[in-house]
Amino acid sequence: MGSKKKEIALQVNISTQELWEEMLSSKGLTVVDVYQGWCGPCKPVVSLFQKMRIEVGLDLLHFALAEADCLDVLEKYRGRCEPTFLFYAGGKLVAVVRGANAPLLQKTILDQLEAERKVLAEGRERKVIKDEALSEEEERFSHAKDGGEDADVASSEKTCTLAIIKPDAVGHGKTDEIIMKIQEAGFDIIMSEERTMTEAEMRLFYQHRAGEEAFEKLVHHMCSGPSHLLILTRTEDTEDVATAWRALMGPCDPHVARREQPDR
Repeated sequence: MGSKKKEIALQVNISTQELWEEMLSSKGLTVVDVYQGWCGPCKPVVSLFQKMRIEVGLDLLHFALAEADCLDVLEKYRGRCEPTFLFYAGGKLVAVVRGANAPLLQKTILDQLEAERKVLAEGRERKVIKDEALSEEEERFSHAKDGGEDADVASSEKTCTLAIIKPDAVGHGKTDEIIMKIQEAGFDIIMSEERTMTEAEMRLFYQHRAGEEAFEKLVHHMCSGPSHLLILTRTEDTEDVATAWRALMGPCDPHVARREQPDR
């Protein structure tokens, strides 16, 4: 009986500087999904990557995962809720896509792959970029340190926060109702995913409540079944999205919440 071929992983997990350097030396185009440990990789785009692997093969197209907190080179991407995809070719950054925008990702992959083929086959010059959003933030920070006039300019990027619809609400079929209320409150949902959270993820997410008596019970409950994860932002006003979300949620203590906000 013939042995089965070992399936090649779709996305290589880059967890060390050595693996990062190895990725940079890969021939062709590499798409790196930069994610946060408490949020996990962007699952909605996996089917797109699988489709593209079938269509164009893996000779010059590679996919990778990298947790921002694990690599010093990704320090500037830490704490960002919005999915970030970095495109590398010849060890250089050639494109960046923010958000789980499948059509834009597909177009960028095809465009950059074609450009890299021309670089390799015809010796054309590779177009290298800087992450413009990060460069703008660095510029503003520099002005602020030097007392520049533009120190109070707000970031052009949307701020985001992670909201989790808990397993009991998901289990009772209340997800759609809750999402509707969130949208009615002025929040925009830029990413949505349903999955069961791991204990490590929940301990990290609720680390600010680690000293509470009910901490272990909370972690156990959050891992007891599928939760619904939402990346939220706001566009209608300038209020910080995390502050606005906490105000909408009200007190963490359910007894206090029922007393102070009985209609929620």
